[in-house]
Amino acid sequence: MTTHKGKCFCGAVEIEVQGEPEGMGYCHCSSCRSWSAAPVNAFTLWKPQNVRVSRGAELIGKYMKTESSHRQYCKRCGGHLMTDHPPLGLVDVYAATIPALKFTPHVHVNYAETVLPMKDGLPKLRDFPAELGGSGVAIPE
Repeated sequence: MTTHKGKCFCGAVEIEVQGEPEGMGYCHCSSCRSWSAAPVNAFTLWKPQNVRVSRGAELIGKYMKTESSHRQYCKRCGGHLMTDHPPLGLVDVYAATIPALKFTPHVHVNYAETVLPMKDGLPKLRDFPAELGGSGVAIPE
């Protein structure tokens, strides 16, 4: 099974992901934009058993704006690591956190909230796919 290693901005917290992600794409919601200080967030979704903190677990801080998103960051440098999504049964490990993983996005979610239109031919969903509790409604680029 393939293992990809990543770390926070200062390197004090290290994580490993195993296997293949369940999905990759871009989130355009205002919460992700605000948290990442960027116009869009690149995500990779993993089953929780495939994500492991290999060093620095005691340095991980958590912030829960909502029950559906448990954001995690390094308390030393503030570097963002991942977001646990318990209702989805998935963990979003930010694409930039695991640079050796080839990022191959397949979808844009929460595109109705975009501030950075992206014309890349990928599906643009108003919110989330229906199988993840969203409407599954696609909107034009």
